[in-house]
Amino acid sequence: MKLIEQIKAKLLSWGCAGVKRGIALLKKIDLIKTYQYCMLHKKKIIAGLVVLYGLNYAYNYFFPDTGKKSPPQLVTTTLVEKKDIPVILEATGNIIAKNIVDIRPQTTNVVGKIHIKEGQAVKAGDLLFTLDDRASKANFDKAKALSDDAARQYKRSLELIERKFISQAAADTSKANMESAKANARAAEVALSFDHIRSPINGRAGVINVFVGSLVQAGTNVTTTSSATSTTTTGAMVTITQLDPINVQFTISEKEIPLILGKREEGDDLTVSVEVNGTDKPVEGKVYVVDNQVDPAIGAVRVKAELSNKDGLMIPGQFVRIKLKAKMMKDALIIPTHAVVTNPKGDFLYVVDKDNKVALKPIKVVYQYQGQSAVTGVNAEDKIVVEGKQNLRPNGVIREAKSAEKAKK
Repeated sequence: MKLIEQIKAKLLSWGCAGVKRGIALLKKIDLIKTYQYCMLHKKKIIAGLVVLYGLNYAYNYFFPDTGKKSPPQLVTTTLVEKKDIPVILEATGNIIAKNIVDIRPQTTNVVGKIHIKEGQAVKAGDLLFTLDDRASKANFDKAKALSDDAARQYKRSLELIERKFISQAAADTSKANMESAKANARAAEVALSFDHIRSPINGRAGVINVFVGSLVQAGTNVTTTSSATSTTTTGAMVTITQLDPINVQFTISEKEIPLILGKREEGDDLTVSVEVNGTDKPVEGKVYVVDNQVDPAIGAVRVKAELSNKDGLMIPGQFVRIKLKAKMMKDALIIPTHAVVTNPKGDFLYVVDKDNKVALKPIKVVYQYQGQSAVTGVNAEDKIVVEGKQNLRPNGVIREAKSAEKAKK
């Protein structure tokens, strides 16, 4: 007991002596002079602190303390899947008519009758307008009568030449007169047909720009309307637009041209899914032409696809969103897009081994769409880190917040 008391007393005396020495040293320090010195040499002091910090950081970076073991990082993992996926290209475009015809007169005349209404569905061959055909009918009747008379004259000449009452030259002249009269009759019939204007295609009539009694002339505008929205085409009596089937036109970037022009397997056609405002579900269609040249102004190529429009919900000019199925990627390695680590050296994945250690593996992203990426550089069923990558380092140990099997589901 006496020994313990002696030790306590000795320690207490040493402690008191240390405190007294510290107080004495503090009393010797002139705080005002110290502050003035620091303010006078503050740049050198700051520079020295920065240098010390940099040296300490460099030492820790190049000579890490391997003896320290950081705790396992909490991450979410999944497995690399191997499956077939379609390559989808998204674009915007416009609905355009498959066929559109401006109905214009081929002769100068007055509109006698209008046989259709605005917005009416018409078929090829339906009568649209009748012009004043009285003069054309008279010319046709005259030409037809002359043609019939010339035919009778030629018939009589054949009878006379058999009896040798006329020469062969006279019979040939009679035949030429007959052929000429028939040609004139056919020309008069064609001129008469110009007064009966018919639809060349199936479709729907637009706004009618003429009225009964309007004078129309071939090769000139038939209307002087000042409204730019009254019809889609100016200078036509009416415009006939085919609406079923209907087309969609859009552009694809030149870097994606190999995807749509590359070799495809049988049955792997270019198909589109078109989203139209006001419709419940997308309209499916098939690409029928890819333009043969790239527009250098926008660096893209035009593409057209044909759509069914039985309900008539699409009309030319509508803005639509398009998903083009370019081709099917066979046995692609699929991962979540946000699992990819990107740095100046490229794209990488954290791959987990059987000891729950991670390795940074370089990959190449082949295709990305809707949160999934097709990659190369890993193997199917490899376990990769999806979430929690920001605190990971190569050879770091991880602890799963969710099993790979659950994440896969």
